[in-house]
Amino acid sequence: MSALRWDREGRDWPNRETSRFIEAAGLRWHVQIAGSGPVLLLLHGTGASTHSWRDMLGPLAQRFTVIVPDLPGHGFTSGRLSKGPTLPAVADAVRCLVEELGEQPALVAGHSAGAAIALQMTVRSSCPTIGFSPALMPFPGLAARLFPALAKVLFVNPFVPSIFARMARGSGETERFLHRATQSRIDATGLRCYATLLGNSEHCAGALAMMANWDLAALANRLPTIDAPVMLAHGTHDSAVPLSSVEDACRLLRDCRLVGFEGLGHLAHEEAPRRAVELVQDFAAQHAIVETEGA
Repeated sequence: MSALRWDREGRDWPNRETSRFIEAAGLRWHVQIAGSGPVLLLLHGTGASTHSWRDMLGPLAQRFTVIVPDLPGHGFTSGRLSKGPTLPAVADAVRCLVEELGEQPALVAGHSAGAAIALQMTVRSSCPTIGFSPALMPFPGLAARLFPALAKVLFVNPFVPSIFARMARGSGETERFLHRATQSRIDATGLRCYATLLGNSEHCAGALAMMANWDLAALANRLPTIDAPVMLAHGTHDSAVPLSSVEDACRLLRDCRLVGFEGLGHLAHEEAPRRAVELVQDFAAQHAIVETEGA
């Protein structure tokens, strides 16, 4: 199967009117930009795309200039990073994209692996950061060694992405997979987008490549050096990232607050976008990035 095409799969993509394509860091990025005000950079997680923020983009654009890219290997962003999709390389590539746009983030928010990228960037920038369902810590014990090894094995097998994509195209399979993996229930638009993404072998290969090259142990060692304020928001029913790992990450950070999304799963920001928007706005107001509403 060929890569996703904007004139085909992207014809009815959420917030399509805000989309543009930008050359930076050797990639052709699909990025959505909306609004005015302080720059807010939103980074999706592994296997997702700009659509992950579909219901948050409009409300946030009322107070921010919102920049939302498809990460390398994901969605409609094309090209390959010369050093591979390691955490530092992806963070550097995102930084190059923002610089190409002539912008400087005042706030960065990431979901899952996107939160790891955000904090990797924060090591150098000291930018206030929000992590939704953040995947920041290595798997415990034996899994720390087995999971990266398994991801590498799956990535180097050229048939695996095609097999996974073929399975995802089965009727109702995307919804069942997402619920098993995340314990989240999302709307029909989100399910349609995930079905498009997970049904494409190029996108699946990009997600596997990212997992195969991730080194969260190195990030965990850097967390105590981060001076910027951080908020971590975690669904209490999240089955993908253990709450204990988020608590561990928060303890390592110098200035961290942990809040819970009661009854929600790993895709909490998609299940309850209004609450997620309020969290971003309150955090930004607390740190004088935007004025408090009504002030």
